[in-house]
Amino acid sequence: MTPELIHPCRSAGAGNEVLYVDIYIDEHEPRRGILDLLSRLRPHWKEQNIQMKTFTEGITNQLIGCYVGSVQEPGCVLVRLYGRMTELYVNRDREMEMFQVFHAHGCGPQIFCSFQNGICYEFVRGTVLDDKLLQQPSIYRLIAAEMGRIHSIQPKCGPPVEPLLWTKMFHFLTLVQGKINSSSTEQQCTESPVALREVPSFETLSAEMESLKKHLSRIDSPVVLCHNDLLTKNIIYNHKEGMVKFIDYEYADYNYQAFDIGNHFNEFAGVNDVNYSLYPGQELQRDWLLAYLESYKHSTGREVAVTEAEVTQLYIQVCKFSLASNFFWGLWAILQSHYSSIDFDFQRYAMARLTFYFEKKEEYFGLPVSEREARGAALSGMRCSVTTLWSRCVPRWSRCVPRCSKCVPRCYKCVPRCYKYVPSIFSDCDLLKVLLLHFCWISHYRTISRCNSRLNTAAAYRSSKR
Repeated sequence: MTPELIHPCRSAGAGNEVLYVDIYIDEHEPRRGILDLLSRLRPHWKEQNIQMKTFTEGITNQLIGCYVGSVQEPGCVLVRLYGRMTELYVNRDREMEMFQVFHAHGCGPQIFCSFQNGICYEFVRGTVLDDKLLQQPSIYRLIAAEMGRIHSIQPKCGPPVEPLLWTKMFHFLTLVQGKINSSSTEQQCTESPVALREVPSFETLSAEMESLKKHLSRIDSPVVLCHNDLLTKNIIYNHKEGMVKFIDYEYADYNYQAFDIGNHFNEFAGVNDVNYSLYPGQELQRDWLLAYLESYKHSTGREVAVTEAEVTQLYIQVCKFSLASNFFWGLWAILQSHYSSIDFDFQRYAMARLTFYFEKKEEYFGLPVSEREARGAALSGMRCSVTTLWSRCVPRWSRCVPRCSKCVPRCYKCVPRCYKYVPSIFSDCDLLKVLLLHFCWISHYRTISRCNSRLNTAAAYRSSKR
């Protein structure tokens, strides 16, 4: 442990200063170093009364709670020891800034100090959220509302903020380059995702990143303040107060709105035993997104009313950016498998994230990006559906002419059924309903006219023979 020097470290996040203590705490025997740290932060605590609890949920850092009495009592201090080599891909200065920003807006704990290999901050009272609670509407709506409030936090005046995603992903990919094989015999084709059994080559990963960037850059997802790592262990649930708070800001920064949400949906699958059958269905996602948009709009001072079209648009964006989330954490896990000293199967975790990425890529890439594309796809499907109904409902006039008279009453049944083929995104659009009815009745009229013409021709022919 080095000699202790204490001085303020300026943070750009909220304009305040954070104490810096120049000590190093041994991750294998941390108690002595932590006690020295607490003698500065909590000088009134008696050493013999100080208790420590190691939290085991994290897979990146060590987290130790320090308290006198009960861990849930005010005054509890959390000491986080950075994981081995994490400075390669975590910007610790930026993390300090994010702590300041979140706390300044009432969304995060107070940071007390930093030291050579960690930070010390306020304990957020409550319990770490259990994976099963993510499926409960009363809980996931709280999470959606809290994310909406965080996304509404505006940056300070200055140049426009840039999304973190591509810069960080490229950095990960660069670090990965020297850690994996680029053998030509390794699987290069991504068309059979189920067959993925080993880490793809650097060339494959690089091509996938370019494909993602090209596709997602066309999507107009707002750049907002994001947590970027909202797994359940980073959510604290306070049952008494009926609220949730997010912790751990190592990856917090400005990023795409849809990435933060899609990343959270991916975390429904868990961490220790990834199971994508737990991935939220469309109904849950839409309800979650509705609660989110209400909170986001309210926090930004806009009209709170949310339309189905807005939910649908955000749902599509989230599906697409969830691919980037899986790819991002797949790269991260590859790095961790080479550097981390924590007992966790990072290789298996990387394979789970990348496999699901390849499984969903074609499906999510195929979703219409813009409202114009959505309308075009929906109208195309609507025309096909109406044509199919019509062909079933009305017999061809070239068949027995007297049968045409039976067709007309049946046509009335066709029109109401056509409504079922109008996509939900257009359910409130009267113009499209009118156009749909017009299409049906014009078709009916033409067929009836053809039948009448055929009857008139037959009658004229019989008269001429008499």
